[in-house]
Amino acid sequence: MAPSTGVVLVVEDDQNDRLLLSHTFRKAAPNVRLHLSKDSFDAEDYLVGNGPYGDRAEHALPQLILLDLKLPRRSGLDFLAWIKRQPVLAGIPVIILSSSQEVSDLDRAYALGAKSYLVKSVELKELVKVAEGIAAYASLLGPKVD
Repeated sequence: MAPSTGVVLVVEDDQNDRLLLSHTFRKAAPNVRLHLSKDSFDAEDYLVGNGPYGDRAEHALPQLILLDLKLPRRSGLDFLAWIKRQPVLAGIPVIILSSSQEVSDLDRAYALGAKSYLVKSVELKELVKVAEGIAAYASLLGPKVD
């Protein structure tokens, strides 16, 4: 197996989407490790190293964050705003992967610092293509050096 090139943090509440992304990354970018968070609070704990995520050797900062917008308890846009206010995290690229096609969501995501905004397709083949593209991009990112 190739050495890990880094970590991608996936913040997605839909189990089917998490499974699809995991499967696609294993095939398209096996050297990229995924950390899957069901909501923004677990993802925040991961990013700041709280609780079970305190060991940075085991739970390295991600090189990329994939973020859904429609999350329970705190929206993806609010979480994106929080990320960009944290000096240590602000430089991590965030790609929005959402079913929302609302122009206001797109505009706000870019205003808050998202690098890209991708709309989830309801067609499985199209969603797999998007996931493969993200996986290929993530595999080009080198590990974060502190």
